[in-house]
Amino acid sequence: MILKAVSETHSALTPFTQKCRTLNHIKELHCQLLKLYLPETPSAIAPLLSLAVNSRIPSFFNYSCIVFQNLGYRSTFLYNTMIRGYVQSDLPIPAIICYKDMLRDKFIVNNYTFPPLIKACTLVLNEFGQLGLSVHAHSLKLGLQHDRFIVAALIEFYSLNLEMDCARTLFDETPIRDVVLFTTMIDGYGKKGEVGKARLLFEEMLERNVISWSAMMAAYSRASDFKEVLYLYRMMEEDGLKPNESVLVTVLTACAHLGALAQGFWVHSLAKHYNYESNPVLATALVDMYSKCGRMELASSVFEVMIYKDAGAWNAIISGFAMNGDAMKSIQLFYRMLVSGNQPNETTFVAVLSACTHANMVDKGLSLFGRMSGVYGVEPRFEHRACVVDLLARAGKLEDAEKFIEENIGGIEKGDANVWGALLGACRVYGNLEVGDRIWRNLSNMKVADYGTYVLAYNMYKEAGWEMEAKCVRKLMEEMRIKKQPGCSVVEVNGVVKEFLASDLLHPKSRQVCNMLES
Repeated sequence: MILKAVSETHSALTPFTQKCRTLNHIKELHCQLLKLYLPETPSAIAPLLSLAVNSRIPSFFNYSCIVFQNLGYRSTFLYNTMIRGYVQSDLPIPAIICYKDMLRDKFIVNNYTFPPLIKACTLVLNEFGQLGLSVHAHSLKLGLQHDRFIVAALIEFYSLNLEMDCARTLFDETPIRDVVLFTTMIDGYGKKGEVGKARLLFEEMLERNVISWSAMMAAYSRASDFKEVLYLYRMMEEDGLKPNESVLVTVLTACAHLGALAQGFWVHSLAKHYNYESNPVLATALVDMYSKCGRMELASSVFEVMIYKDAGAWNAIISGFAMNGDAMKSIQLFYRMLVSGNQPNETTFVAVLSACTHANMVDKGLSLFGRMSGVYGVEPRFEHRACVVDLLARAGKLEDAEKFIEENIGGIEKGDANVWGALLGACRVYGNLEVGDRIWRNLSNMKVADYGTYVLAYNMYKEAGWEMEAKCVRKLMEEMRIKKQPGCSVVEVNGVVKEFLASDLLHPKSRQVCNMLES
């Protein structure tokens, strides 16, 4: 029966392959093919390899690799099948080697060869960026430049490489553009920060799916335009589309930054309704949103019911308690994280060191910083050193902070606004004009252009009665035309976020607002 099926057409073997449920079943079918001495007929083995690849079961694909490597006769179809299988298994290098073997054996590549092959090039973009260009050139040489699946794969390749001009050229030359092509371009522009171009394409789309909406929202989220994220989400809801986990994570991030608690509640209810709560990324976003909205009891309840807690989840809850002033709870969670077997990372230590700073736990903070590299395997970065400067400065240990900057940061000139602000702010609080004056003179010689640093220096001198020095700081601010960024307030009314800027008279109801405040 198998011999008859093979002799007729290779699709006739499909009923046999569909009955394969285990690796032993595949081996039995393979054995029958070998008994019939059909290895010289590539079409005989093709359904078997297709089954192994399409199953996405690792043991099936591993066996197909062994079978393929020992074939004496191969075909274009078999090579394409294996390239696709390697890419689906996240093995881009073997996929590319398979393509090179295909060319070496002088097999004809076709339109089915290139989409998975370009995907393989995309996966190794950082290591072998030029490889995708060679594959693109080969597809052009074969006259396949209008195949929409190849074009889609190439647009993704160039988008991830942030070569949007190349991606746009391909897009504009494609006569039929589907939702996949539009979405790929939107995502590429979004990742490059060109949100305006992404939005123009988004508005051109005749058809949008949830992935298109997700890509557009993610673009605005990266640009920190969180109000627009919420606006787009409301539009998507009006279109009747069901949100996926990715959309809800982006919306929760926007709610966290805007303090939009009511909308965060709504998204949480949707996550429950669609059974998305088990998604660890979404659960972590919920913890972060509740933390930034000051609702630590809700953040903690979400965190405690999470089945899988990765480093991101632990960081979110540790940071949450730290930013809301419960340093002891933050440090307790840090030690729980260690007991759970999760390895702390750079973000973890920023949160814990910040907690120690606000609780004035100098010895504990210095101890943790000292053990970062040797005990926990995390190399201290600039932000960790800045936390230690803040820790020492807030505790009044200004000379120690200065010494730490010299030894660990490379001097005051290597610092940033956070480091300078921590020192000057502490000098003002503790009335240490000797250190403060020395630091300010170094900063003024460097022509630092941070408004907050100048204000701290001015207030430090003014409160100490050093009028001449305070006037010099004010004069320098005017000469350098340093201006304060306008303050921003965000309020949530009936689930809608409203933003107000200081001295902003462009709001349509600014006059009524001012009258209300003055009354």
